[in-house]
Amino acid sequence: MKPGEVRITRPEKVLIPPGITKRELADYYERVAEPMLAHIARRPLNLERYPDGIDGERIMQQRAGAYFPAWIARVEVPGGKGGVEHVEARDAATLVYLAGQAAITLHPWLSRSDRLTRPDRLVIDLDPSREDVAEVRRAARVIGGLLRELELQPWVMTSGSRGYHVVVALKRRADFESVRGFARAVAQLAQQREPRLFTIEQRKAKREGRILIDVLRNAYAHTSVAPYAVRARAGGPVATPLHWEELEDRKTHPRRWTLRSVPERIQRDGDPWQDLARSAATLTAARRLLDQALAEAASMAIPGDRLRRG
Repeated sequence: MKPGEVRITRPEKVLIPPGITKRELADYYERVAEPMLAHIARRPLNLERYPDGIDGERIMQQRAGAYFPAWIARVEVPGGKGGVEHVEARDAATLVYLAGQAAITLHPWLSRSDRLTRPDRLVIDLDPSREDVAEVRRAARVIGGLLRELELQPWVMTSGSRGYHVVVALKRRADFESVRGFARAVAQLAQQREPRLFTIEQRKAKREGRILIDVLRNAYAHTSVAPYAVRARAGGPVATPLHWEELEDRKTHPRRWTLRSVPERIQRDGDPWQDLARSAATLTAARRLLDQALAEAASMAIPGDRLRRG
């Protein structure tokens, strides 16, 4: 089905202030479908829906609606009584249909439908305790630099909310437990190196103004916000993939780009993440380098130096 053939009920209903309607949301997802689908296709999706707009009830929907049309792709995920049938987004028409269901934000799994237990994405979520744009930009650069030292290629995007996500593409060799353990160790090393900047403390009361390195989403059936997804905040900010050098720009902010500016950005500059899948790596060598760095940091009892190559 073509996007223009998808019927949107109550298209003029305002979902996001100021004045962003269901029709505008659907039009946005149609315009960004090509780069967005490159990152989320063939993955189970969780749908963050606001039938009465973002000031109304939030519905986190895992199961595909029984009323969803037959042409919407689905994937059966084992678990519970008979499993859960999730939506898959394989085409622009599906994105438009979901927008028509007031699914403002899409949350894909970190694994693909054909191998649900083997993630192909590692996600580090930087969650600041306070609104300090320069500090959280620096935090993303530090995490990116650390991952490069581990001979991995990091990618960065705004969360569309308060912080940034740093992502590594994986070759689907390791299971979720191994990937999560690796991500946790990266967070520990980053905290050792920059104890005034980072924390791994989940309790807000104990973060002392530092930036939380959150790796909990690296687990089976957990999700991360989709690249190019609209967030349920005033103005419709978008989770926007970036070039690393953009973090040097003082204007770069986690909510800088919106559904009204992202399509033009893509048309002008393309998708900064267009080569992400080609960078997929295993964690075997990176784990050895990481263990070495953690051991060195522990032996010195001070924040770790830069990785030594022998």
